[in-house]
Amino acid sequence: MSFINKIIVNIVQLMPKGVVHFFSKKYIAGELLDDAIRVTQELNAKGIMTTIDVLGESITSKEEAVESKEECLRVLDAIETNKLNSNLSIKPTQMGLMLDLDFAYQQVKELVVKAAAMNNFVRIDMEDSSTTDRTFELYKRLFATHRNVGVVLQSYLKRTYDDAAELNKMGTNYRFCKGIYVEPEKIAYKDRQEIRDNFLKVLELMLKNGNYVGIATHDTYLIDGSLEIINRLKVPREKYEFQMLLGVREDLRDKINADKHRLRIYIPYGKDWYKYSIRRLKENPNMAGNIVKAFFNIK
Repeated sequence: MSFINKIIVNIVQLMPKGVVHFFSKKYIAGELLDDAIRVTQELNAKGIMTTIDVLGESITSKEEAVESKEECLRVLDAIETNKLNSNLSIKPTQMGLMLDLDFAYQQVKELVVKAAAMNNFVRIDMEDSSTTDRTFELYKRLFATHRNVGVVLQSYLKRTYDDAAELNKMGTNYRFCKGIYVEPEKIAYKDRQEIRDNFLKVLELMLKNGNYVGIATHDTYLIDGSLEIINRLKVPREKYEFQMLLGVREDLRDKINADKHRLRIYIPYGKDWYKYSIRRLKENPNMAGNIVKAFFNIK
């Protein structure tokens, strides 16, 4: 089935943008901030939190990075003005991480300071392994003076347990996911069960140390395993949340919400929706198969 899904991905890339938009619109709020506001309001009405993400990453100039930061400032203003139960997620390369670390620090600091004044929070996303060390350096510099900032760890990287052990000492607020980038076997687990096992091992380490964790997964096995750890350690519900992507496993989303667990949905929007859609399909070909099944109403 994976081979068939990869063929579907290749076919999708040859389709007109309008067709790709038809397939991907379930997973993206839209091109405008107003779209992200509308989707967040709909989810908030169901008792579900969101994190809003301005699409775009790996920019090539400081001018682009400043434009991205300005749009993120508008997101924070919109959250405050509309009284949304939401926070902001950013890609560090979108803020200029790989151009100039000091420049990126100043960019993200401006967002974190504004969010703090609004009693809000900024999540620094994790990208591929070429950015990992810089992302942690950026996060640590920000956390030294501001507590309303968190970072992402990925269970498929072999370094993650050691990273969590170090970051736990700081009281880090995590988003924890499997990881979707294609990485060499030398630094990343490739076997599905190995990734799952490491996920639960690292999660237990985080929760034992009292850290807040956003458990970001659509994998029923991992959700069940996470709940077993939570129940065994008697973790209070205010110390964790589940996180999911917009439009993915809505049946599971609704069950988690009905069971009264804190739940946050990732809301991407922006003019770069096409690149985001194609990248997500390339990184996760199984998603292509799921889209086709949904389109033809195949259970």
